[in-house]
Amino acid sequence: MHCEEKRELLHGYFDGELDVVRSMEVEKHMEDCDNCAQAYGVIHSLRPVIGNSTVRFDPPANLERQLRSALRRKNQTQRKSFEVRWRWLVVAISFVSVVGLVLAVAPIFTRRAESDLLAQEIVSSHVRSLMADHLTDVPSSDRHTVKPWFAGKLDFSPPVKDLTQQGFSLTGGRLDYIGHRAVAALVYQRGQHSINVFIWPATDTAAVNESASTTHGYNVIRWSNGGMAYWAVSDLNLEELRQFVQLFQDQSHAAS
Repeated sequence: MHCEEKRELLHGYFDGELDVVRSMEVEKHMEDCDNCAQAYGVIHSLRPVIGNSTVRFDPPANLERQLRSALRRKNQTQRKSFEVRWRWLVVAISFVSVVGLVLAVAPIFTRRAESDLLAQEIVSSHVRSLMADHLTDVPSSDRHTVKPWFAGKLDFSPPVKDLTQQGFSLTGGRLDYIGHRAVAALVYQRGQHSINVFIWPATDTAAVNESASTTHGYNVIRWSNGGMAYWAVSDLNLEELRQFVQLFQDQSHAAS
């Protein structure tokens, strides 16, 4: 048996934990190996010293209480730190969510606000044309007279529809200024009610279904088609104004 193996057994031999065979092997080895015999002597000399009460350390009576208190304070500090970090994380997540929601919703409200402002501007223009008795710059019921009149005055050619047989008489057209640009205004008559149809090139080429609203007591219907934006406004009841818009659209589709 090698010395390394025997030295691992020296403590067991000293404590009487080895069986008879192992104990005899260790004894025989120490007779032939001075190094192992010296190591055993050191063990034999240290054991009484270790057992001596003078070298023992008796902890203070309140050491356990102090350790437990220190651990509690550390746990509380870690818990508070975690709560603070968690609150900031919740705040950060909430802020990001709010910002994302605002960014997503803001364009909708912006477009709606712009549409509301435009509707008010259109109604104001309609009212001014009635008050100033300036409904038309080119008074005519002939669309072949009204349509060419806009040539050279606008950068687009507005479609002019004759709906006299359907009960909506064309009475002429004029230039107007809506949304910071010159637009065409076609004027139709239904009994005692005037209808202004404002037309200009649409910013969005996709067609938009008609949308009705009421502004300052006037009915307004907007739609887009064929690259043009249309706004019809009148004090005519909404049902008849919808009928007019449908007839105007039908003729536009038939022409295209």
